[in-house]
Amino acid sequence: MKPTLLILAAGMASRYGSMKQIDGFGPNGETIIDYSIHDAIQAGFGKVVFIIKEEFVENFKSIFEPKLNGRIETDYVFQNFDLKQFGIEDEIYREKPWGTAHAILAGRNVVKEPFCVINADDYYGFDAFKKMADFLTTEATDSNFSIIGYEIGKTLSEFGAVSRGVCKVDESGNLTEIVERTKVYPKDGKIFYEEDGEEFPLDFSTPVSMNFWGFTPAVFKITEELFVEFAKANKDKPKAEFFIPLIGENLVKSNIATFKVVPTSNKWFGVTYKEDKPFVQDSIDQLVKNGTYPSKLWS
Repeated sequence: MKPTLLILAAGMASRYGSMKQIDGFGPNGETIIDYSIHDAIQAGFGKVVFIIKEEFVENFKSIFEPKLNGRIETDYVFQNFDLKQFGIEDEIYREKPWGTAHAILAGRNVVKEPFCVINADDYYGFDAFKKMADFLTTEATDSNFSIIGYEIGKTLSEFGAVSRGVCKVDESGNLTEIVERTKVYPKDGKIFYEEDGEEFPLDFSTPVSMNFWGFTPAVFKITEELFVEFAKANKDKPKAEFFIPLIGENLVKSNIATFKVVPTSNKWFGVTYKEDKPFVQDSIDQLVKNGTYPSKLWS
């Protein structure tokens, strides 16, 4: 059974100023999603599921269906504010959805095979998709999940400090903890993070999470139970968000599941602000020039 690619694309992109999920970055207007799906197809994925806001569906279909028809199965599911589907009767006011772990629940009725989750606005590279596909088809079980670990030195920005989820692993290569470092930056050829006004060094190859997770459908039931608890506990906190690392942390600490940290040497890049666009365009242009991708991705 081929694994499924679940793409988180329901974000509001408020800092970007427009729908960066479908903005063009490639030489022929290709989105970052296009490159992710292209790599996923080459790696052996059999289906892609877009998690979006319902009002985006026709827009997404018009962009992606002509490219993907005959290449990979597609589906569209919606992240929304309806809590009754989870048995929650309370009216909880929110301006934004509940976060990435809540988003993956939108796929629970259409995803029946091992799957991975990625961000729509991040470039991950073929090596990561190939390693994830191999894990999902040969190693994944209902108690053995995975996360792609990027070398922190290949995820930094030229435009300032970034936040990174630093992965701590045991001797077997399994995740024990993700520690959020909120101010990571290069300096004098080295990498540091700042905490309480002090600088601490990080090795270039330190693995970090860029929100590339591998699961089986067993995670949906666990996530739904945790979300109900989270929503009730945070009903008076309209900005509280239910993130995927919270699921990982819960499963690891409760010994319900392990997460293999799968290393990749790929360089990661992504887009948060409008100012990031020229850098992303240049990065993709370099990948085209070195032969990683054709100039017309879907020709």
